[in-house]
Amino acid sequence: MKGYKKKKSESFFTKFVNFVLTIIIACVIGSQMCTAANNNLRIAQISDAHFSSFEDNTSYKFLKKSGELLDDAIFQINTSGPYDFVIFTGDLINTPKTSELEKFIKHANNLIFPWYAIDGNHDIDIDGKLSKQKFLQVLAENNENMNQKNIYYAFTPKKGFRVICLDSIIDYKLTANGEISNEQFMWLKEELESHARDTIVICTHVPVIEPYSSSNHKMLNDYEVRKLLAAHKNPVIVLQGHYHGVKAKQDGNLLVISCPSLVTYPNAFRVININSNKKRTLVDIYLKETNLKDIQSRSKLRLFGSEKLYGDDKDRNATFKLGRKI
Repeated sequence: MKGYKKKKSESFFTKFVNFVLTIIIACVIGSQMCTAANNNLRIAQISDAHFSSFEDNTSYKFLKKSGELLDDAIFQINTSGPYDFVIFTGDLINTPKTSELEKFIKHANNLIFPWYAIDGNHDIDIDGKLSKQKFLQVLAENNENMNQKNIYYAFTPKKGFRVICLDSIIDYKLTANGEISNEQFMWLKEELESHARDTIVICTHVPVIEPYSSSNHKMLNDYEVRKLLAAHKNPVIVLQGHYHGVKAKQDGNLLVISCPSLVTYPNAFRVININSNKKRTLVDIYLKETNLKDIQSRSKLRLFGSEKLYGDDKDRNATFKLGRKI
């Protein structure tokens, strides 16, 4: 009986210790997971959707399938979450018509995560009804996240991160080049100074760094913008579109990620995961191709130099390490 009682006592003590240890470990793991979640920002980027409800395919753009491709991207995002937000980096529509933008928004509103958008050169009619002001108004009427004062704006999705959405579109003449206006440049400078300790995410249609050279598509004052971004002591991640190409380039604490188009090969979008702590920032990038493989195959046949648009392995799926100077 004594041996039995001793064994029972030891068993109870062991169970009690194991129970306490389990609680402690669970609390530690839960705390770590919570901390990791707070330090982590997950973004889906869709660029150059060129949505059209009435146009035929061009020599290289599958406009007739733009709605299906957009819906496929939205389905993939909704079923692979969670995401902190989704960003459309310009050329939401192919032809600047209010009715087309409203139809695009009906598709975008199927997203189960918050979404934001910036303008592309195809979104703005320089002498018609879809001005920058109207573009922003239509978005605001249909998406509470887009209730912004200006077409360029910023928001804080999570402590330690600042997202800055730029208007890079020239609307005073017909051109595919872009620029950051003087007024907006000064606003950008103030944003960076006000959030000196944050990891910055810049969203722009026209690239800060070209994925490949194109004199009639580039940002005219890209050097000045890059110089301003490079002066920020903490990491700056740029999400850009316009060139329909897959590219990722790091220059010190500046990481530039180019997103392809949904309607041209490789018919894909991006997932960007940013994890920051006091010492470093890790950025994981992924290329998510369409599930509509027949469209993708046919889209590839329409292009010369499709390999350049598809990029290298390091442009599609990679991890980048950025330092923190503060």
